[in-house]
Amino acid sequence: MSRQKTYVGIDNEVNGGMTSIGKVIRDAKVFGLIDDAETCEGWNYAGIDGLLEKVNNEWDKYGCLVSHLPEDLFKRHQEIHNKALEVARAAGWSGEFETDDES
Repeated sequence: MSRQKTYVGIDNEVNGGMTSIGKVIRDAKVFGLIDDAETCEGWNYAGIDGLLEKVNNEWDKYGCLVSHLPEDLFKRHQEIHNKALEVARAAGWSGEFETDDES
């Protein structure tokens, strides 16, 4: 069985897009690195890695903390990530998978 060569797109992801790639895409939208309508469907993984590098460079400017974002980016972050949480929960995601080893 061969590994998929392109990304399925955030709208087609498992867990309503609550994955590490999904987070990169949402953060890229926060920072204006990609258009709000971009799902990255069909991107190769080198493109996703390149996007991750750009996102990390942006986060470095703010100490990797949401609380250090300027007001406009903070508001945008909250809007994008809160909407993603709603979509993921509607798709059955609960967040338990991410915390089930924290007992």
